[in-house]
Amino acid sequence: MNLSEIIDGLNDEQSQSVTLGDAQNALILAGAGSGKTRVLTHRIAYLVTQKNTYTDAILAVTFTNKAAKEMRERLEILLRRPIRSMWVGTFHGLAHRLLRAHPIEANLSAQFQILDQQDQFRIVKRLMKENQVDESKFPVRKIQWFINQQKDEGIRPGDIDAGYNYFVKQSIKVFELYEAHCKANELIDFAELLVRSYELLKNNTELLAHYQSRFEHILVDEFQDTNTIQYKWIKLLSSGKNQIFCVGDDDQSIYGWRGAKIENIQKLESDFHPIHTIRLEQNYRSTGNILGASNALIANNSNRLGKSLWTDSGDGDLIDVYEARTETDEADYVVSTIQKYIDDGVLPNECAILYRSNAQSRGFEERLIKYNIPYVIYGGLRFFERAEIKDALCYLRLMESSADNVAFERVVNFPTRGIGNATIEKVREFARDNHTTLFQAAIEMSPSLPTRAANALSGFTQLIEQMCDDAKHLDLSEKVAYLIKSSGLIEHYSNDKTDKAGSKKENLEELIAAAKQYVHDDDSDMNEVTGFISLASLDSSGDTNAPINQNVQLMTIHSAKGLEFPNVFLTGMEEDLFPSRQSKDEPHLMDEERRLCYVGMTRAMKKLSLSFAIKRFLHGQSLYAYPSRFLDEIPSEYINSVKQKFGATIQNYKEEDIFNQDIQPESNGQISVGRTVKHGKFGFGTVLNFEGEGDSARIQIKFKQAGTKWLIASYANLEFV
Repeated sequence: MNLSEIIDGLNDEQSQSVTLGDAQNALILAGAGSGKTRVLTHRIAYLVTQKNTYTDAILAVTFTNKAAKEMRERLEILLRRPIRSMWVGTFHGLAHRLLRAHPIEANLSAQFQILDQQDQFRIVKRLMKENQVDESKFPVRKIQWFINQQKDEGIRPGDIDAGYNYFVKQSIKVFELYEAHCKANELIDFAELLVRSYELLKNNTELLAHYQSRFEHILVDEFQDTNTIQYKWIKLLSSGKNQIFCVGDDDQSIYGWRGAKIENIQKLESDFHPIHTIRLEQNYRSTGNILGASNALIANNSNRLGKSLWTDSGDGDLIDVYEARTETDEADYVVSTIQKYIDDGVLPNECAILYRSNAQSRGFEERLIKYNIPYVIYGGLRFFERAEIKDALCYLRLMESSADNVAFERVVNFPTRGIGNATIEKVREFARDNHTTLFQAAIEMSPSLPTRAANALSGFTQLIEQMCDDAKHLDLSEKVAYLIKSSGLIEHYSNDKTDKAGSKKENLEELIAAAKQYVHDDDSDMNEVTGFISLASLDSSGDTNAPINQNVQLMTIHSAKGLEFPNVFLTGMEEDLFPSRQSKDEPHLMDEERRLCYVGMTRAMKKLSLSFAIKRFLHGQSLYAYPSRFLDEIPSEYINSVKQKFGATIQNYKEEDIFNQDIQPESNGQISVGRTVKHGKFGFGTVLNFEGEGDSARIQIKFKQAGTKWLIASYANLEFV
């Protein structure tokens, strides 16, 4: 592969990024739709083919399994050969690989298991109950969040100063109990993967030197989403002799709520000096009007690294803005518009409805059902998170290691075999007192139990032992098929009356297919079964479900990041909803809300529609709302105001437009849209909308100084000018 093949089709900035000198750190500020994945893969191809870099001297870090898989596939096509020895993966996946390669140095056994969020929750809950920590005062979710937040910062319980904060004191207590439990049971949660791998390198200077020397090039995607421990992990691997190549966009940093630090991308220049910064601003996704509006919106954020997206594909349509009276009206507008698109030949899956909160989806679902339009909610349970899949994998885990206490507890009485909670608690106590596993405890204490409980418990342990013996010569997919049948799972779910569609049984059969398709890495320090189990555990920490073909896509804006659709409906553009109420008094949170809006807008390829409701029923109450400030920040030249289906309204978001245009009043007695009024406190304003009649009427007025307000006619004492 020659150089011209590598840079063929790249624009100047992309080409410059790909061919940077290999001794120079780089920050590639890649705007939405600017081809960052192409730059990353072509950069690696350039290093391998033009600079003779070995693939195992390259470390490429992504944030999702989907992105890692796509990068690996693209590279194998570009290089025309497999790249099995190259370290490509998520932070969690690579940290896991490191720990599997060096368990002793990390103070682990080779049989350690990965805890997912659900298992972590159950353990924290049980530890709190066993140690009399009042769940009503200290919610389990908050304690779990506290533990993970500390780990994201690389903080251990002993490093935390609780001061006089009783909640923090109790949280530290549970944190310590949780760490002790995980250590005793060889358990690693997702956050611990990163902390433990960081400590592994930091505390083993020879090992650190080995990996610093091995990885000549470290490439990181979506750098704006890194948290504290991830940044420290990358910084630790940087020796000053290897090259850091970071791709990211500070304008798309939207995960502060889960620990991402936007300042990480902002301090790259000082921490990795000298660093070469290149801006990728040519957008290959959206029209000129969508980009112009998005650029104007995000320009309201301060402390940006700065860039402005552009395209040579034309201006395209203006952005539709629809003011709805209620959320029902909004849903009617969105879905009826989608129906018109479909009638004109647009496929349902070319349309996406985005919202700030999952609670907003119900109204759209009802209308889509009414119109008989197929839809899917993106971001539901991932395949490996489904209960029936976790059940099967826990049997596989027990067959691989009877010391897996988490797996034992999940399936010891599933399908039901007459082992009650009291019996399981006795097994736990025996295991604690005798420093043994739950499985071994069950074997040793069975004779001391009542006959029925003893028979049920010994029946389970004998079943697992028999399954291990029968399956030891089977390959992975055959083992999975065997355990699904022998455990009773397939019979249980076949007889499950609540699963009328048979989807759980089908999912178990799909697990067999997944095992068949699993390709084990020969360079891995795990056997095939452990590798498959680990893949399933790590997969449940990352990507949401992929969209299903031929369906309208419904999702939160957070879930939409990294996706694109020809037609996007960005809904619920109201103050206290988007931006959220929690962000109003915190400038950095408001900035993140604006970045989230920017991300939502830049998902659209051809057509973008924004909508908001004046009255919305949400979280059990009916609320009146003001249009989102983000609408005010979009210049009117990009806006097409869509007439409301019911009632009188005008759409103008620039104050000077409202007070300078020639409006034809739409009268209702004295109240009329476009009429100038005077208020004793707020001064002069223009009527935008009204509802009701007489003294009970509500009037929406845009005041020159005080902004837009809804007033009740009988109390407003308006003077009509």
